[in-house]
Amino acid sequence: MTTHAILLFLHFTAVIVWVGGMTIMHFAVRPAAVETLEPPQRLPFMAATLSRFFVVVIAAIIVLLATGAWMIHIMASVGRLPNSVHAMIGLGVLMMMIFGHVRFGVFPRLRRAVAAQSWPEAAARLVTIRHLVALNLALGFLTVAVAIIGRTLLV
Repeated sequence: MTTHAILLFLHFTAVIVWVGGMTIMHFAVRPAAVETLEPPQRLPFMAATLSRFFVVVIAAIIVLLATGAWMIHIMASVGRLPNSVHAMIGLGVLMMMIFGHVRFGVFPRLRRAVAAQSWPEAAARLVTIRHLVALNLALGFLTVAVAIIGRTLLV
């Protein structure tokens, strides 16, 4: 197995973890929590779930940055980077910025509201997180599309 194949495997595994995790959170965990739990149970549950998920996302981002940089270094040494790579870099940076805002901006406010049992405030913060996750999820699918079909479309 070549170095590039190993890097690509690790890179796509991190993408699957991050985008797949957002998919599960957005379409399964949150709706099930809304359906079965009242705010005093649902909001602490979601805060605790997101806390654990964010640790996984940070690990995935570290893997993405490391493997992406290494693959870019390899590709740049043999020639010009394809436009699809530039597009993936831009989309990935945007996704990381949105995640950073969620994790270090909105999420701490959600946790404080949950700790204070301020359910309307906590619910509002969770709605903000849900909208930003939906945006990141769309960007994640777009990035995967660019990775798979981008070389033929983005000449």
